[in-house]
Amino acid sequence: MRLDQPRIRRARLLPEYDPEAFGRMSERIARFLGTGRFIVWMTVFIVTWLAWNILAPDALRWDPYPFIFLTLMLSLQASYAAPLILLAQNRQDDRDRVNLEQDRKQNERSIADTEYLTREIAALRMGLGEVATRDWIRSELQDLVKELEELGRERDLFPPDGERRSDVPDR
Repeated sequence: MRLDQPRIRRARLLPEYDPEAFGRMSERIARFLGTGRFIVWMTVFIVTWLAWNILAPDALRWDPYPFIFLTLMLSLQASYAAPLILLAQNRQDDRDRVNLEQDRKQNERSIADTEYLTREIAALRMGLGEVATRDWIRSELQDLVKELEELGRERDLFPPDGERRSDVPDR
C-alpha cells in the first residue's frame, strides 16, 4: 500500500449518513413536536380520522370502530418521536457541557484577574501610606502657620491690623 495515493473505498453494506445532519433534523422534529401547532394538527387529524370512520358509509370506512389502524399509526409515531427527542436532548446536553466548560474557564480567568487587581490595590495602598496626602500637608502647613504666628507675637513680627511696621523706612 502506498501512502502518497488515496485508499480505494470499500463497498459498505450499510448506508452512510451524516450524523450532524441527522442530529439537526432530529432537533427540528423534536422542536416541532413540542409546540402547540403540533398538538392542534394532531387533534385535527385524529378528529377527522374518527369522524370519517364513524360517519362515512360502510364501504368508505378503512378503520372501523376499535380503530386498530389509528392506534398502530399513533404507536409508530410515538416510537419514532421518543428516540428523536432523546437524540435532540443528548445534543443539547453536549452543547450545555461545552458552554459550562467555557463558563468555568471564563470564571477562572475572572477570579485570577480579580486577585491580581486586589494585590495591585493593596500594593498601592501600602505605597500611599508612605506618600504625603493633601490633608496631611494641609494640617502640617496649618501647624507651621500657627507656630509662625506664635513666634511673630513673641518677636512682634506680625503687628495687629491697625499698626503697620516695616524694617525698611518709608520714603
